[in-house]
Amino acid sequence: MLNIAGYRFVTIDDAPELRDRLHGQARHHALLGTVLLAQEGINFFLAGAADSVRAFLDELGADPRFTGLEVKESWSAKAPFRKLLVKVKREIIRMNHPAIQPASGRAPAVDATTAKRWLDQGHDDDGREVVTLDTRNAFEVDHGTFEGAIDWRIDKFSEFPQALDAHKAQLEGKTIISFCTGGIRCEKAAIYMREAGLDHVWQLDGGILKYFEETGGAHFKGNCFVFDERRALDADLAPPAN
Repeated sequence: MLNIAGYRFVTIDDAPELRDRLHGQARHHALLGTVLLAQEGINFFLAGAADSVRAFLDELGADPRFTGLEVKESWSAKAPFRKLLVKVKREIIRMNHPAIQPASGRAPAVDATTAKRWLDQGHDDDGREVVTLDTRNAFEVDHGTFEGAIDWRIDKFSEFPQALDAHKAQLEGKTIISFCTGGIRCEKAAIYMREAGLDHVWQLDGGILKYFEETGGAHFKGNCFVFDERRALDADLAPPAN
């Protein structure tokens, strides 16, 4: 089975109608998983036969709002989801901070190979100290994270703004790479940090899963928790042997 994860912040004014269309297409292709829609964009985790998944992505990309949407891929012996859900939500990733409007512009992103190079050398290309900031929930971090990553032990992403307010001084003057599983939380977090006045903030483009794919997991200890029946993926994007 091919597993895909993807998101895009883009204005969606027809979420109920889009929900019905995507639900019908996903059912037609016998896909399982979750699609979340909100005015701010789309977020999805789906699994199915490879040809069916790719056909669904082709249909999704026919909508100009989703053309060229990149996904993270991994493989499993069976679908790690039990049913198909397509939902309309207030946010595709809840932060409870209405000033965040990612569709109006992304936070600067650093690709996986550049992030690895910065971590190899301990500083960015301007000589500034680099720190990694884990924007995931504490129980996810416990499965694995970057060496020396800052972890504020939040229990849900909506706690991130309060955590930043309490720890902002810890980040000032440094280059910050915010990261999460697939990119959606660290993108919102990076936008919020820039709004809060931090100047050198980058999101890890594609999150941990893309980093695994492109670097083999250098500087990362443990596994990456995922919200499906596999529970976690190692640097080979496979469930750990144990």
